[in-house]
Amino acid sequence: MTYVVTETCIKCKYQDCVEVCPVDCFYEGETMLVIHPDECIDCGVCEPECPIEAILPDTEPDVERWVEVNRTYAEQWPNINRKGEQPADADDWKDVPNKFEDHFTDRPGAQ
Repeated sequence: MTYVVTETCIKCKYQDCVEVCPVDCFYEGETMLVIHPDECIDCGVCEPECPIEAILPDTEPDVERWVEVNRTYAEQWPNINRKGEQPADADDWKDVPNKFEDHFTDRPGAQ
């Protein structure tokens, strides 16, 4: 089992999860974070830290797609191990639907 970041993170990027990860398996894109599924040790400490429930175990229904999204971009984006600044408008985005199709970019984060 591994944990993955899902669509809910897009445009929010709260990053509370990054601070608690014991193996630094988070990677930052311009609009979201991802977890490298091969580095995740399945400890689960990140899941309850996410205020918008964007992190799920890969055993949840319909999460297979997110395992591949996380794997793909973890291999392209920079690794982060400290909480950075969340977007100023993060709260405005937390309940927006279709974020992956409408707002995802494959560009790396600024860190």
